[in-house]
Amino acid sequence: MDLAQQTAERRPACLARLAEGTAPFHEPRRDDCPWCGSHRLRVRVRTPDLVQGKPGHFTLARCADCAHTFQNPGLSPEGLEFYRLGSGRQDLGHRDFWRQDLCHGVGGAAAAILTRAWTSRRRQLAGVRALSRFGEPESWLDVGTGRARFPAAAKELLPYTAFDGLDGDRGLAEAVRRGRIEEAHRGRLTDLAGRLAGRYDVLSMIHYLQRRPDPRAELRAARTVLRPGGHLLIEAPDPQSRSARLLGKWWASYRQPRHPHFVPLANLCRELDELGFTVVGVDRRSPHVPSDLTTACALLLNRLLPDPDVPWHPRPPAAPLLRLRRAAWWAAIPLLALAQAADVLLAPLLTRTGFGNAYRVIARKEPEG
Repeated sequence: MDLAQQTAERRPACLARLAEGTAPFHEPRRDDCPWCGSHRLRVRVRTPDLVQGKPGHFTLARCADCAHTFQNPGLSPEGLEFYRLGSGRQDLGHRDFWRQDLCHGVGGAAAAILTRAWTSRRRQLAGVRALSRFGEPESWLDVGTGRARFPAAAKELLPYTAFDGLDGDRGLAEAVRRGRIEEAHRGRLTDLAGRLAGRYDVLSMIHYLQRRPDPRAELRAARTVLRPGGHLLIEAPDPQSRSARLLGKWWASYRQPRHPHFVPLANLCRELDELGFTVVGVDRRSPHVPSDLTTACALLLNRLLPDPDVPWHPRPPAAPLLRLRRAAWWAAIPLLALAQAADVLLAPLLTRTGFGNAYRVIARKEPEG
């Protein structure tokens, strides 16, 4: 069955769900910060769904006291299902979902230019090298692993480490079949932590915390899973990046409505300290993903040239309209290529001047008592 047929089959159910508008997709707006409880909240970003173009608008609020940025109002369970799993790619892990969802949303083959930066092996290995300074671990759990591309890259430097993966999607089966991980844990870390208690020397969360409804609960679960002396490796978008302020809603990491929380580096380090970790490494340069300009251009083009054949539109588009959009996207490839070249060439300067878009934290779990 081709994509047009799948879209046609999904259209009646999607339109029925939208009959009452998007209000059921949102929880009540909160008037306090979920991190520190402050009532000094400011609107940081208002944006539609710039990737898939689904109906609705979303707001990110920033706490004036602790700088935590969060989705307000957040998505209800029905909203989570509609916006996060409504693309028909439920068999992919979250990291793979981002790449596949973005490619589909912004013009298929043209988007391959910009997604290349998100799969950089050099950036993946930088995190592994930073962790390996503390010794070669016997066991490593990659949380939110998707199809386990990160463990596959890490094995190049740590061939004797046993890598396992945890995610909530069926893409794990492929990761095991390809030998990227040895054991797959399907589910949520917060649900499986008790069963996995004290099992791993390293736990990695690569661009994971911003997707979770309760980052603090994820950190507590990570502490349960790690052995005493084990290490937690976190990479996450940096909400204090100058790129975030400059690009606004076009900043790739905002990716509304699928990222509900953005934890500032200082907040994360304090929380880890309170949980009994010792922060042994912080890096705001090498985790930078050189794709801000490219993705901003792609999202803008996607806003101007949206996919007309989607199940939340009442009628399928005429064939000439589809051909016109495809031609326009191919014509935009030089612009995307130029933006990507600028991203790569400017990366050394950007990461030295506060424009790095991500940070890395390595923390050691100290023995109790």
